[in-house]
Amino acid sequence: MQELITGFVGLDAHAESTAIALAEIGRTAPRFVGTVGPRIAELTKALGKLGKPQGLSVVYEAGPCGYVLARELRSLGYRCEVVAPSKIPRRPGERIKTTGAMR
Repeated sequence: MQELITGFVGLDAHAESTAIALAEIGRTAPRFVGTVGPRIAELTKALGKLGKPQGLSVVYEAGPCGYVLARELRSLGYRCEVVAPSKIPRRPGERIKTTGAMR
């Protein structure tokens, strides 16, 4: 039997740290939970405080961390998806922030 999702977790994963945000079921606003170091043990400890692995839906943007994080979290029972930045819907005319000057 499948458990219901109790929260949606967004990760901002970098080589040095991972920021965590949580959107709980209902009409409450998403909230920033905190930042942990680069180790999976630190991340899973923080996620454990948010709920059971089967009750959380975790997502992060594809980047230099690749799919390693997703594979690790899935092996621990978390529902984890990796989102491609190019597939995120944008409004017509919405600018995309870039680094560096264009000539």
